[in-house]
Amino acid sequence: MIPLQLRRIPAKVRQNQNDRQRETHMILYNSVGPNPHVVRMFMAERGIKLPMEEVDIMAGDNRKPPYLETNPAGQLPALELDDGTILTEIWAICEYLDETQPGDSLFGATPEARAQTRRWTRWADLNIIEPLANGFRYSEGLPMFKDRMRCLPEAAAGLKACAQDKLAFLDGQLAGRAYVAGDTFTFADVMLYCFLTFGIAVGQSLNPALQRVTAWYEKVGARPSASA
Repeated sequence: MIPLQLRRIPAKVRQNQNDRQRETHMILYNSVGPNPHVVRMFMAERGIKLPMEEVDIMAGDNRKPPYLETNPAGQLPALELDDGTILTEIWAICEYLDETQPGDSLFGATPEARAQTRRWTRWADLNIIEPLANGFRYSEGLPMFKDRMRCLPEAAAGLKACAQDKLAFLDGQLAGRAYVAGDTFTFADVMLYCFLTFGIAVGQSLNPALQRVTAWYEKVGARPSASA
């Protein structure tokens, strides 16, 4: 997953973007699930409001026209830009909005801060989010996903265990900082929080022995954006 390159935007350009934001015709294609939750929570944190079009993934509407004409991969969410261009992948969508909308960045104000946010988002994605999500798809979610992707039911338990192992590593890392990527709340926290919330809902509970991860999860969950 390669994020869009962030650039710092001068104040005068920001003002022009304020005007464009009021005139935007962007549409967010939304559904249930952790991926859309990431974008909604991010938008809530940044104060970004966009019209949403709901797609019923439980009914399979994402796997047939007209949605496949928007996103041939059939995945949610997707962001339709003013010119009709479609952006998919939650990291790319959020970083695009972070660059183009006014307000304080959730990726960082300096090259070093942005690098740390991307580093830890990537780490969480590979080490916790992917095994957690595939552990669900290959077990509890198998009836929904077996005809949509290659599923390996025999791998489900091991993948769930891998996610828990890396949460234990993160618990140690949080001894020296307040949030996933440092002392500032960032996109890394948004992304990991939303997927852990999903994991808890489908039977992959947080280990209460991981006291720092638990405290971090509760702290992020108390933010108003968490319920977006």
